Amino acid sequence: MIVEIQGLRKIYDGKQRVVAVDGIDLCVHAGELYGLLGPNGAGKTTTISICTTRALPTSGHVRIAGIDVVKSPSMARRCIGVVPQYNTLDRACTVYENIHFHCLYFGFSRAEAKERTERLLEQFHLTERAEAYPSHLSGGMKQRAALARTLAVEPKMLLMDEPFGALDAQTRRHMQGELLGIWAADRRTVVFVTHDIDEAVLLGDRVVVMSGRPGRVLADIPVPFARPRDFRRDAAEARGIIEDVWRLLDPSIAVEP
Repeated sequence: MIVEIQGLRKIYDGKQRVVAVDGIDLCVHAGELYGLLGPNGAGKTTTISICTTRALPTSGHVRIAGIDVVKSPSMARRCIGVVPQYNTLDRACTVYENIHFHCLYFGFSRAEAKERTERLLEQFHLTERAEAYPSHLSGGMKQRAALARTLAVEPKMLLMDEPFGALDAQTRRHMQGELLGIWAADRRTVVFVTHDIDEAVLLGDRVVVMSGRPGRVLADIPVPFARPRDFRRDAAEARGIIEDVWRLLDPSIAVEP
């Protein structure tokens, strides 16, 4: 078990008291590509923030690779690589420097950092853009560089918070394929947050559906299609899952036949 969430509750106290998530129970097994799906305000990002120790739970427990994120936050953080929706590359550094400095920050020697950086640049087809700055990269290249930097320190799992949400449709589909290729190479655990139902079903081994605020788990749905997935071939079964998700999110929506 890589992620164990039990009874997670988070309340934000400000001018208004907001219950962001209420009683979340989730388990993610090693090697899973796990889709976390829900509407805006469902508490998906709050759940991820608690897993990455950027926020504290009001109550409940979260363990990453057996490590309690409240009791041992620094140890838990070392197990996790985070890829947010909007890239966080250092704009003052080249692609090479972004990856290389990240390795140094996490304690790798200069020789190790150099080897890892060069290997990842090749793996992500970024060698020719190694000396480019983020402002000179396309959206897809920025996300490839961000993924490469995150994977450079070999986290036990990836937490991806709507990483393709800002991309155009063609680039988004390409990056979905890139992610599946990366996942297939070593079956690293991936938790992929999205509000796109088709994307969740295309990518996930399981799809967990969360309600609107306060966020609660409505269903944990296995996706039984072998990869590579072809929804033209599996159209009826895939559509059945997609319709089930729509009904969970909004029973008032009539899904067209």
